[in-house]
Amino acid sequence: MTVSYTLKVAEARFGGFSGLLLRWRGSIYKLLYKEFLLFIALYALLSITYRLLLTQEQRLVYAQVARYCNRSAELIPLSFVLGFYVTLVVNRWWAQYTSIPLPDQLMCVISASVHGVDQRGRLLRRTLIRYANLASVLVLRSVSTRVLKRFPTMEHVVDAGFMSQEERKKFESLKSDFNKYWVPCVWFTNLAAQARRDGRIRDDIALCLLLEELNKYRAKCSMLFHYDWISIPLVYTQVVTIAVYSFFALSLVGRQFVESEAGAAKPREPLEPGPALGDLDMYVPLTTLLQFFFYAGWLKVAEQIINPFGEDDDDFETNKLIDRNLQVSLLSVDDMYQNLPPAEKDPYWDEDSAQPPYTVATVAESLRPSFLGSTFNLRISDDPEQSLQVETSPGPAGPVTAAQTPLLSRFLGVGAPSPAISLRNFGRVRGAPRTPHLLRFRAEEGGDLEAADRIEEEALGSGDEAQEP
Repeated sequence: MTVSYTLKVAEARFGGFSGLLLRWRGSIYKLLYKEFLLFIALYALLSITYRLLLTQEQRLVYAQVARYCNRSAELIPLSFVLGFYVTLVVNRWWAQYTSIPLPDQLMCVISASVHGVDQRGRLLRRTLIRYANLASVLVLRSVSTRVLKRFPTMEHVVDAGFMSQEERKKFESLKSDFNKYWVPCVWFTNLAAQARRDGRIRDDIALCLLLEELNKYRAKCSMLFHYDWISIPLVYTQVVTIAVYSFFALSLVGRQFVESEAGAAKPREPLEPGPALGDLDMYVPLTTLLQFFFYAGWLKVAEQIINPFGEDDDDFETNKLIDRNLQVSLLSVDDMYQNLPPAEKDPYWDEDSAQPPYTVATVAESLRPSFLGSTFNLRISDDPEQSLQVETSPGPAGPVTAAQTPLLSRFLGVGAPSPAISLRNFGRVRGAPRTPHLLRFRAEEGGDLEAADRIEEEALGSGDEAQEP
């Protein structure tokens, strides 16, 4: 059964995730404790052997081996390899969940398209949706161990009401070497075509819509089957597993607290094992244990969700999905068919804008202004000149705005107006111009760039003189 803790993290608060650390079911402790205890036992065995059973010369050799193993472990790109692998597995896990067929859309189309309040109409609607549920049961039997244990044979499927004895005989009479989960979908299409001929489906548009929804439903069944068929390449899983195991195999030896190189060059009296003076001799490697907990736990997460149709704590509840789908779909096409409440005026019939009431606990939310967009909070300049609308003047390479600089225009290969032509003395402003003259220099009218520069400088000089009192 899936472990849900959504309500516990509905609000971010101090120590919000801390309460989740004490859970056992579905936790990392339940997944990892056996490997964790084995790692501690092997580390302790090597530590006792080094400290109590080896001679001084043997300890010196072991210390050299330990330093070599510690350096070698750092060469394994464990975070890189493991991170990409777990990301791939998590994406695949969620894609498999979204591929589980749900009859919600299909049952709504059946209820709206297949008409008749008599026995025949009711039989058609219930049979159509039962065929859809049968297809999902057959494909889930192929991929989920929980469903297969619930329906180990086709007789169990018949006893559960998903299939009749005659339908079972028809199903088993079809000889095929491949999975036949698609057979109920073909029955569905033939029965829908018969309902169209009988007038139970009133037009071809409704029949087309019904078959489109069925094809979407069948596509999900097919995708679920192919996810079970095509796994993540075995070589990738092997590389990641070997990388993790080899890293901690080297860490078992390399993370031992041995004599330093200085202590090994000059043995101490009376040849006691352990680090040299100044080094901290810790019998328990806390950081190594934490590293094992994180990396091996990461690998365990991928191991648990790589196939979410098993019987782990966080695997999909496929049997509950089957129960829900059958109950909801039959209720939709049968009891709810043409069973409508009377249409009444809503409480906001005579009001211009509807405003549902708030409770005391949520009334503060009504005082907050509605979000209209991020630019609505932008402060615009109060200068009216900044809001004047200007027109662009076309150049040789297309429309060029009058606000372009000569340097940019030369770089782009187009003629540019003078920098003196700005919003203060632009000639084609919608409104009264601020200067009586507008000097424009165009490349097509002749002249070279040096002449254009002189004209621009003269225009700037005359503009400055005109502004002086």
